[in-house]
Amino acid sequence: MKNIGLYFGTFNPIHAGHLIIANHMVENSDLDEIWMVVTPHNPFKKKSSLLDNHHRLEMVYKATETYEKIKPSDIEFNLPQPNYTVYTLAYISDKYPSYKFNLIMGEDNLKSLHKWKNYETILEHHNVYVYPRISEGVVETQFDNHIKIHKVTAPIVEISSTMIRNGIKEEKNMRPLLSKEVWEYIDEMNFYKK
Repeated sequence: MKNIGLYFGTFNPIHAGHLIIANHMVENSDLDEIWMVVTPHNPFKKKSSLLDNHHRLEMVYKATETYEKIKPSDIEFNLPQPNYTVYTLAYISDKYPSYKFNLIMGEDNLKSLHKWKNYETILEHHNVYVYPRISEGVVETQFDNHIKIHKVTAPIVEISSTMIRNGIKEEKNMRPLLSKEVWEYIDEMNFYKK
């Protein structure tokens, strides 16, 4: 049974930090592949600066093309919005019954996991792989030695898509933070400049 890690994000745009984490997780855990799941619209985020779904998917495709174990996924594009992770997990598990799906999240998300819709159901059926993040707040004690939650020692990457978008808008050189293909796509399409 293939062991898949699902890394959800708006990837607006996908950057070096996302790739460092995804690659580190797949190379240093029992995961066989990581699927970068492009989320259509996070109910907690403002939509104004969010590029269209197909552009963000295209950037993920361009960024991961040469990574054998990292794949782009548009699985959420056809699900009703706003969508919740618990529904995506049920849908994807049903669609690919021979795969085992796990969640990948930053420690900052683990701190709010107890507020997620049906988080108990998620933990009942799926493992969660957590990478370190510098963030405020504490992890709920119920998640401290939870059998389904695995903390992976990974590089702490403090690069954000917001920082990249703002930098591009201010005409700063953000190229080192993006793969060559993603940078060229953003540049060619004139994204984030306004």
